[in-house]
This record gives sequence, C-alpha cells and structure tokens, in this order.
Amino acid sequence: MGQSHRRLLLVSLSVLLLTATPVAADSTLTQRSAIAADQRLVSPGDVFQLGLFPVANGTKWFLGIWFTVSPAAVIWVANRDRPLNASSSGILALSGRGDLVLLDAARDNETVWSSNSSSATVAQLRDNGNLVLADAAGAVVWQSFEHPTNTFVAEMRCGKDLRTGALWALSSWRGADDPSPGDFRYVMDTSSGSPELHVWGKGRKTYRTGPWNGMRFSGIPEMTAFEDMFEFRFTNTTDEVSYVFRDRAGSPVSRVVLNETGVMQRMVWDQAAVTWSVFWSGPRDQCDRYGLCGAFGVCNVVDAVVCGCVRGFRPSSPAEWRMRNASGGCARSTPLQCGLGGGDGFYALRGVKLPETHGSSVDASASLEECGRRCLANCSCTAYAASDIRGGGGGSGCIQWFGELMDTRFVDGGQDLFVRLAMSDLDTTKSKKFLTVIAAVIAGFALLLLSLSFLIWRKFQRRRMGVAVFDDIMRGECPTYLLETIRASTDGFRPENEIGRGGFGIVYKGQMPDGQEVAVKRLSAENRVQGLKEFKNEVDLIAKLQHRNLVRLLGCCIHCLDRILVYEYMSNKSLDTFIFGKYDVSLTAAK
Repeated sequence: MGQSHRRLLLVSLSVLLLTATPVAADSTLTQRSAIAADQRLVSPGDVFQLGLFPVANGTKWFLGIWFTVSPAAVIWVANRDRPLNASSSGILALSGRGDLVLLDAARDNETVWSSNSSSATVAQLRDNGNLVLADAAGAVVWQSFEHPTNTFVAEMRCGKDLRTGALWALSSWRGADDPSPGDFRYVMDTSSGSPELHVWGKGRKTYRTGPWNGMRFSGIPEMTAFEDMFEFRFTNTTDEVSYVFRDRAGSPVSRVVLNETGVMQRMVWDQAAVTWSVFWSGPRDQCDRYGLCGAFGVCNVVDAVVCGCVRGFRPSSPAEWRMRNASGGCARSTPLQCGLGGGDGFYALRGVKLPETHGSSVDASASLEECGRRCLANCSCTAYAASDIRGGGGGSGCIQWFGELMDTRFVDGGQDLFVRLAMSDLDTTKSKKFLTVIAAVIAGFALLLLSLSFLIWRKFQRRRMGVAVFDDIMRGECPTYLLETIRASTDGFRPENEIGRGGFGIVYKGQMPDGQEVAVKRLSAENRVQGLKEFKNEVDLIAKLQHRNLVRLLGCCIHCLDRILVYEYMSNKSLDTFIFGKYDVSLTAAK
C-alpha cells in the first residue's frame, strides 16, 4: 500500500471513527460505521455473530464468525497469521476503496487483515454464516464462504473454480486454542480422473473419501443413511467441481470440521444437551489410512486390521508383510497377456471403496458393459467400475484405471471393482477351488470311515480285555469296592476332604460304613490312560507288598474310566517326614 494511500486511509478512518455510530446487534457494516472491542455483527436471525474472540488466556485476539448458541464453535477466522494483542485495539471497517479491513489501533492503525476486494459499500453477515461484501448495485464482490478456514457449514462449497483456479479448501488450526494454519488441508483433487476429497498432512496424503458415485462418496457409504438429515450435491462441470451439503428442514444444525489432528468430523448440535455431538468422522479406522496396504492391496477390518492382496496378486515383499508392513503392496502372479495366449479377463472385487482415481479416465455416457470392453481392448487398463450407481443394476458410466490400484478397502455397501487378470489366474483359481472342495470331501469321508472302524475295533478289544482283567482283579488278592461306597465315604469327593494331590491324582480322606478311616487315591485323567491290565498288575504288586512302615492297601475300584485305590489312613504323616525333615501333603496317605 502506497504512503499517500495509507495517509488517506488513516485520515478517512479517523474521521469515520469520530463520526460513525458504533454497530451493535446489527447485521450490516457500511463505510459510515465500524465495530471495535466487544461490538458484534449479528445475522438477521441471530444464528451467527462476527467479532473479536480471545485465545491463549486472552493474550491473542482474532476476528471470527461463530454460532450464537455456541461461541466456541468458530467457523471462520480472518487474521489467522496476525493476531491482535488486545481486543480494545481492534477496529473493523470498510475503507474508502471498498476493502474490509481489520486495523490495530495499538500499532498506529496498521492493517493486520484485508479482504483485498474493491468497490464494496456494505458488508453483511447472513444467517448461513456467510460474510458478504457487495457494491452499490448489490453485486457480491467478496464473501467469506470462498475463503474457508477449518470449517464447512451448510451451503459452503468445497472444491475448485475451474475458471479462476480458486480453491475452496479447509486448513486445520495449529492447535485446539490456536487458529493459525496447522499441518492439515482438506482439498478436492480435480487434476484428472474422477474428483475426490483428500486430507493432506505434512506434504503427504493421509485420507481420501473415494470418488463421487452419483449418490455419495465411494468410501463413505453411510452418507445414504444421512439423507433424511442432510442434502448432498456434487457439481462437476467445465466451470467448477464442488461438493455442498444442506441441513434439511427440521434437522439440527451441523458443521464439518478438519481438526488439528487431521480428522474430518461432522458435528451436529444437540439442543437438549446444549452441546455438539460427533455424527461422523474420517478416517474412521486404520483401513482409512491412505495406502496402508500398498498397490493392489486391499484392507479389511474384522476384529483387527488385515491387509491382503487382490486375487491374482501376491505380496511384493513377504518378509515385510510378516513384519506387519504391507505398504510395499502386491505384485501380479502372472503378467497380463493382452491378446496373447489365453488372453485376460476380470475378477469382480465386491463391496469396496474404489481405488484412488488420480490418473484414471471417466466417461459418464458409457454403459458398464461397454466400459469392460474398452478396458479389455486397452493393454494399459488394469481395472474398471461404474461411475454412477444410481438406478441399480450394477450402475452406469465408466471409470478406468491405467496403473496401480491404490488405497482399496472393504466397506459395508461398497461398490464392485473389476480387476484385470491373466485368464490363467482366473481359470486356475476356479479349478483349484473345485479340486480343493473335492479333495476335502473325499479326505473327510475316508477319515470318517477310518475313525468309525477304529472306534468299533477299540470298543470290542477293550470290552474283551476289560472283562478278563476285571475278573482277574476280582479273583486276586485285592478286595474291590463299589464306586457308590467310596463316593459316600468321601462325601462325593468333596474338596474339603482333600488331603493331598500330585501328578498321580488327588487323595481324599474318607470313612467307610464300618467307621474305618481310609485314604482314597483317585487317579488323574493322565494316569487313567494306562490299560486295565497294567492297573491290575500295579494293584497285585502293591497288595503283595506288606510292611509295618508302609501303608496297607485295603482295596480298589474300577468303574468306567475311574481308577481308585483305597489305603488305610495314616494320621501322623509318612515316615520320610521324620527321616528327611520334609513333608509333601500329597504323599501322606500314599506312602
């Protein structure tokens, strides 16, 4: 700004501030009025307010627009890079040349922000939150909706003006209490292919919505569930590419915010709770992280994040995949034939967020069948899909990809993607699947027959052996007890009667019907595996070993899988306790 123009501006503003009536609770600002300190512009319906607001404990002041019901919900900030040090020094006015300017009285009325417009005679804050500058004829010469900060509200465009190159994009705050530009941007990629929204952070993509498919963004299928609350409109013409939403009549007010961590959030005002609720956010999970599974990889979330390769592909670096790093993506198992040998075909990958469309081509007039024929005829085409899913029947229009398929994931209500493969991969896949099923059926049937035969043989052998051995035991030197008698003596093997345990099983204290105290050793499941013959030999051996320092075996019991030995009860522990000075309670009754 030239010195002469600056002096003229200062003189004009000095006269203005001396003669103008301060604005309070008004929606318009003219060249004969100004606002300063705690004064406000208020939209006609008192939906939004414009004024100075503090952050960082009142040490920094910014000019902004916020919801009247929620002053903390700031939707637009003017001087993001140049805060004021005090509200009393800020003055907002229309200059003589038609600029809306924010001046700092503490710095000799230095301009800290300007709309850089001209010929504006009036500024008005509307009920949709748009600050509009108009000339004497009423034509709009500047508006805040074309200069978003970190928030979209209803009727605000996100996209690009293809005539002027102007971008309507979001830029996150530096922090929750710092409106200066942060690390993340939310922009429409219109460079080529089907436009889609991307979040960029520190020079790299972190999230994308997927392309618009006539009803919603491919990666946000839940948008169709919001249609009773919001109206979505996507424009793709030679003049502009833009996305706009509107709150339907009767629906609560909402806003879309790019927060300081790079997450997009749709916030809905809860009038009853007097607070904002998070209605939707993206990225929603790890699979929404851009390029997590690499080229030709596909991400799925079940109980955990799982990266896999599209059929006909394999991990490019199996070692990295084993280390849970799939960013290297996948490589083809078989090169495309493109008319050679068996030719190529398509595998239908169903229910996915379509891959990144940068570098793709779109023809909205083509049918899906024609799209497939075109892709097959072009050796560079790697996949195709419908560009418009309205009307059902698989959709219409044509998107073709000519390189790597990046950032594909499964989503509920996702689209069908037709991936080009060598015909041998398609045929092998089908034949392998058929042979696998047949082999599994045959193997299962054979295994069933063998198992049944073995069980019948084993049952017969055990029955024959069991009868013989049981008779031997009954005729041997060891008396036998009924299981009911032993169970009654130990009160049903109650834990309170347990006096020891070890690798062999558990020892219980019991009392026989005649009053004799006994120790009942019930063999564990591992020890029951031994055969009846081995158990019989053990019983005979113990029964023959009689010594004054050994506990006497009173009897035994065999019932189904139960193997039980009954000893006389020793109340004063075993002999080795006194000899070696140690005591293992599990051996008290067994020794």
